[in-house]
Amino acid sequence: MKIPRDLTGRELSKALGKLGYEVTRQSGSHIRLTTSRNGTHHVTVPDHRPIKVGTLSGILADIAEHHSLTREELLAMLF
Repeated sequence: MKIPRDLTGRELSKALGKLGYEVTRQSGSHIRLTTSRNGTHHVTVPDHRPIKVGTLSGILADIAEHHSLTREELLAMLF
C-alpha cells in the first residue's frame, strides 16, 4: 500500500486515534500525540496541508516500530 500524498496533520491525528493516540498538546503548527499502548509513546505531527511524504514516512516508521508492525500493516489499519 502506498503512503497517502494528500494527508493533512489533523487527518493523520484522527487516524492515529485508532491506535490509542490522543492529542496531549499543540504548539503552533505541531500536534503532540501520546499513547499508552505497548508502553508510553509520543509522536509529533506537523499540522501542514499536506504533510510532506518524507516526514509522513518517518512518522509512520516510528509508530510501526513502537507497535511492532510492518509499514504495510500499519497503513492497512489506519487508512
